[in-house]
Amino acid sequence: MHDEFLCHVTAYGVCGGQRIGVPLGTYRAPTLALALWWLRDRASWIAERLDPRPEGPAYPSGALVPVADTVADVPALLRAWCADDVQQELAADELAGGRLVRIAASDDTTEYELLAESVDALRMQRTLPALVVPVA
Repeated sequence: MHDEFLCHVTAYGVCGGQRIGVPLGTYRAPTLALALWWLRDRASWIAERLDPRPEGPAYPSGALVPVADTVADVPALLRAWCADDVQQELAADELAGGRLVRIAASDDTTEYELLAESVDALRMQRTLPALVVPVA
């Protein structure tokens, strides 16, 4: 069982013709449950910022407009992932097995990526090349 998990959230876009990543947060989770909680929390955080309640007092009338039907609804995708028990179980199984979990959603300008991986698995990957070096 993997005990510690490194979690990242990054937004990717294009600037000056180059793909640029902007880190939105990192968390070193001491348990599997906290890693999954943090991923759901960050997914919800992104969704709320992309799709705030327009009736809120912070937005003047007409400040927010709907996007075209052809644009992916990233907030809805992230909220659906958070609410899907099957997806949560799948992510937990992958992380517990030492595998990287990646949740990504894109609209026409930005890709939002949530990653989690076992710290133990990362340590093992770093030592693998040293284990297969032939001794001459």
